Amino acid sequence: MSGKAPTRQRDWAPGRRRPPPRNGVFSWVQGRAVGRGLGPLRETYNLMTSLYGSMNPAHSVTLSSQSHGAAFNLEYSPDGSVLTVACEQTEVLLFDPVSSKHIRTLSEAHEDCVNNIRFLDNRLFATCSDDTTVALWDLRNLNTKVCTLHGHSSWVKNIEYDTNTRLLVTSGFDGNVITWDTNRCTEDGCPHKKFFHTRYLMRMRLTPDCSKMLISTSSGYLLILHDLDLTQSLEVSNHRSLRGKRSASNTAGFPRNSLEVLSPEIPAERDRGNCITSLQLHPKGWAALIRCTSNTDDQEWTCIYEFQDGPPVRASSPRCSLCLTHYIEEANVGRGYIKELCFSPDGRLICSPFGYGIRLLGFDSQCNELCDCLPKEATALQEIRTIYSHSDVVLTTKFSPTHCQLASGCLSGQVYLYQPKF
Repeated sequence: MSGKAPTRQRDWAPGRRRPPPRNGVFSWVQGRAVGRGLGPLRETYNLMTSLYGSMNPAHSVTLSSQSHGAAFNLEYSPDGSVLTVACEQTEVLLFDPVSSKHIRTLSEAHEDCVNNIRFLDNRLFATCSDDTTVALWDLRNLNTKVCTLHGHSSWVKNIEYDTNTRLLVTSGFDGNVITWDTNRCTEDGCPHKKFFHTRYLMRMRLTPDCSKMLISTSSGYLLILHDLDLTQSLEVSNHRSLRGKRSASNTAGFPRNSLEVLSPEIPAERDRGNCITSLQLHPKGWAALIRCTSNTDDQEWTCIYEFQDGPPVRASSPRCSLCLTHYIEEANVGRGYIKELCFSPDGRLICSPFGYGIRLLGFDSQCNELCDCLPKEATALQEIRTIYSHSDVVLTTKFSPTHCQLASGCLSGQVYLYQPKF
């Protein structure tokens, strides 16, 4: 009997390159490169869960001076080539998210805090500020603004863009939602008009197909304008009296800009949330994502509400277009500051500021689509990963639209990029 250990039979021919492992990310990438596609959905979900679950801080893109103050908002260009940061001290920062290199600082972008940034295309973007103005910028020439838009009388807090009509839509703490016609933009500005007004306005969003407008308020109400037509104006002064009210004219089932006012169900709250501070919409338009405080201001919640489209059960009763499906309690840290959460581009993951870090949340533990795991009753969101990387309270998060990358910014101005590490 020989003292040599038995040799292991090779499963590839001598002189040929050894095949890669049959499982894992690299095998999937190689298979996709040779045209094998994504494979079964279960394998795809497992892969995405693995990618999301291995997210780690990759780079800090914060400038050494940190004179820009808190990072209030993050926004990628649609092609993912530029990351912009809206800062507390009148500045806008631009970075290359791939190399993490600083591109440019717009040191006097506004005269007060910069609150929100919105790209209209890969080159043109808009910023808004507490100085009551909106500014348009072109990445090809950042030495000067394209134009400055005047129309709000108080802090301007967020910007949306209707790609169908090319109307820029802004909202502010003056309670106004204003539309700006970028088709007729000049150095002196754009033609504009007040589209909507309501008290206690916090955030305004358009659904991806621009068929609905959602508005959150500091009084806990959520307003929905159905079958949206931005060319018509609708002014509301007392939304309490309009709960469930719809216009009398009805030519195609529902009138244009029909208003619905809801008090979203909040976990552990018999009444409603005290303030809906953050509002985001699912990238496929399936659901609304909100962050709100409790009545006693001692709790914060992140909640998912599925859209319930269609007519009301009874013609005389208002429809209720949102149904609570998922929720989770947040760390009640940094009171008084708005924490901006976000969806991943595929809509399967939520990134939420969580104290001095971020929390990645899924509808289930396998990062399935919302439509594939709708519960019969509202249930808790599943924690996929929690990462503590900042030295101060995180205020804003954003997924890259093109890369498996995530960015977060905090109260002290630090900005971190995250990507999978194996």
